[in-house]
Amino acid sequence: MKERAVRDIKVDGNMSVDQLVRAMSESGGFTAQKLADAIDIVERMVKDEKCLTFLSFPACIMATGTRGVIVELVKRKLVDVIITTCGTLDHDLARSWKDYYHGDFLMDDAELREHGMNRLGNVVVPDESYGLVLEERLIPMFEEILEGRTSISTREIIDEVGARLDNEDSLLYWAHKNQIPIFVPGITDGSFGSQMWMYWQSHRDLKIDLFADEQELSSLVFHADSSGALIIGGGISKHHVIWWNQFRGGLDYAVYMTTAAEYDGSLSGAQVREAVSWGKVREDAWQVNVEGDATITLPIMVAAIVERLK
Repeated sequence: MKERAVRDIKVDGNMSVDQLVRAMSESGGFTAQKLADAIDIVERMVKDEKCLTFLSFPACIMATGTRGVIVELVKRKLVDVIITTCGTLDHDLARSWKDYYHGDFLMDDAELREHGMNRLGNVVVPDESYGLVLEERLIPMFEEILEGRTSISTREIIDEVGARLDNEDSLLYWAHKNQIPIFVPGITDGSFGSQMWMYWQSHRDLKIDLFADEQELSSLVFHADSSGALIIGGGISKHHVIWWNQFRGGLDYAVYMTTAAEYDGSLSGAQVREAVSWGKVREDAWQVNVEGDATITLPIMVAAIVERLK
């Protein structure tokens, strides 16, 4: 092993985010080193013009200001495909029309319920800012989008909703504008899917074509010269990315960002090396697992990447 001396981080008032990250790379600072490595890998991945780049993440961070960081990746076309959960659609749309508010992890949840408030970590979501506004806005959209149709994929209906938005803070707006497909394999697990179910009550001939989503994903993967993924959190969105990439021999680039531990055997805590054993990540892939809260690590990563790409 080549010897590298540990260097102190020297902070001054003129230091940019990327300069801080590069200093972290020399500091030998546990997770700081991993984050610095992850930024190098993502930079390499987005500069690889032959790479099909996936982004997956859970809905929770869309309820926070980190939504803006996700939107920036899509706005700048730094990713090619998004796989996420239904709640991502919910929070993106709800926050396009209403506000969420600062709260606290230790708030009285029973009292919040009495006042029509919902707590997501330390974010407070009023009923009128979530379920009520989504019901009010989505059903008329579905009536327009689905008129005369008996079948639609999740990717298609998400894109159609994005086409009807006029809000540059919205993920769905930019995904439609930049033609970046969003796939939600668990479409019924949230308000967006629930409103689709409500629409179905009076339109029983409608079918949600999940196989069309899978066919489109298979075409994307099988035609990719190389593939990479920035995977935030775990669950179905993480697994759907690595599941499809096993059919082309695995990801060539893989960055995991998670707070979950691997000792319970869950997918969310599984390290990249476990995916290697399944053929979902190549043995020689550029890869790293970054432990930490994505509302901290992701903004640092994207700020550094944007600075480098300028």
